[in-house]
Amino acid sequence: MALLHKLLNGTSFPKLCRMQDVARCFLLGPVFAGYPSRLYGSIKKTEAASGRSSPEVNTQGGLEKQTKGEVGLDLISPKEKIEIIFDKAIRTEIKDHFKLLAKELVDRWRGPEGCPLHEVLLENTRVMWQFRSDEDLDKWLVTSDRTIGGRSKAFLKMASNNQSALFHGILNTELPHDGETQRSGYCAMTSRIPRGAFERKKYYDWSNFNTLYLRVRGDGRPWMVNIKTDTDLVQKSQHLHSYFMFTRGGPYWQEVKIPFSKFFFSSKGRIQDNQQQLLTDQISSIGFTLADKVNGPFYLELDFIGVFHDPTHTEEFAYENSKKICGNL
Repeated sequence: MALLHKLLNGTSFPKLCRMQDVARCFLLGPVFAGYPSRLYGSIKKTEAASGRSSPEVNTQGGLEKQTKGEVGLDLISPKEKIEIIFDKAIRTEIKDHFKLLAKELVDRWRGPEGCPLHEVLLENTRVMWQFRSDEDLDKWLVTSDRTIGGRSKAFLKMASNNQSALFHGILNTELPHDGETQRSGYCAMTSRIPRGAFERKKYYDWSNFNTLYLRVRGDGRPWMVNIKTDTDLVQKSQHLHSYFMFTRGGPYWQEVKIPFSKFFFSSKGRIQDNQQQLLTDQISSIGFTLADKVNGPFYLELDFIGVFHDPTHTEEFAYENSKKICGNL
């Protein structure tokens, strides 16, 4: 505590480059970790107003002028002080959230998903995710068994034509040497949970549709399609509804249609005897998992992911859920 007090007050380091400012930035930085771009913009504006160039420009200029065998770095003078405007960044962020909240209220008043009610009722097909730019890739998370010490690798990037996404990597089933892990070898990509104003969790309403529709191109491996419902309760955080997707391999695209009634219920990676129907009005995310226990490279190319209503499909639930059979489970 004494060292912290000295760092903040700068009593013990009079000749160093404003150590108290460095200490404040170090200690308060994580609190405002969500505003790096705005804070940096505030710093640049302050420097431009004062007529002083940024440390990056000074450093680059010093390195360009240096001679061979010398290293020159232009450091900020101890008398100069960088002004970081936290209040301005916070106020801007709050204003943005209130604007987003106002838009949500207007869309809610207009109708479901911000569309008039008659359009929603007549809607037959909806594209939920498509891959045309890097911004579309930011809506997804890539994970693998490296989080538990495994050696699989997974990457997500835009394809060469910038009209699809390519999920690729190497699957490795080798167990980590920790003496505890018994299974390894998986790679997955999962959509981010949608967020509203003030980082509120949102969900997708697919109650007007009965089939998942995908256009993919794979390498012949079997994939697991996972749909996750609203996860406000901790007990449901490991609940999934899943179904298999078999890719053909080769250069041709394939259109995959999976009725929601075919998705089976699982918890913590185990299929449950007491099956539960998928609640299509509380969808939070969708994902694709590869865990076929075959070592080697893999790839899955995705064009779009959507939902549609198939009038010929009348099945509500494909699995037995009788109280006489599952009542004691």
